[in-house]
Amino acid sequence: MGLFKGFKDFFLLKGFKDFLLRGNLIDLAVAFVVGAAFSSLVQSFVKDLITPLISIPGKFSFPSWIVTIHGSDFHLGDFINALVSFVILSLVIFLFVVRPMTAFLDEMKKREKKPEVTTRECPFCLNQIPIKATRCGFCTSELAAVGAPTTPAEPQNPYSIS
Repeated sequence: MGLFKGFKDFFLLKGFKDFLLRGNLIDLAVAFVVGAAFSSLVQSFVKDLITPLISIPGKFSFPSWIVTIHGSDFHLGDFINALVSFVILSLVIFLFVVRPMTAFLDEMKKREKKPEVTTRECPFCLNQIPIKATRCGFCTSELAAVGAPTTPAEPQNPYSIS
């Protein structure tokens, strides 16, 4: 049989095509493209609108802020622009993705039905037994009925002669 099912699959790479056309991968690709576009929009917003507004009172330009030490240029203005872009992008993601999703998941947990308890633990052998059982199927100890006081009785040896 080998790696491919036939000569036709070798050339068409059917498995690869199925992988690429799977819904999750397409959704991820779309999210990546939208995220990249949104990131460039935020960077432009910071570079072209926010930074000039900050520099109006002192007539200081962040993008041209360069510190030179021993012939090495440090572009602090560009770094500040990138930092402001990161903070704005992180805030937007937190406010419009993380918080609503967290609230949605919390609401789903509240509405989720708790599973009905159908078993209990045998106090003698600690195995799980049906909740209505009056005798353990593992150690054959007699147990109190459901709703009765749950003080375990002395285990009885089913093999003893009495």
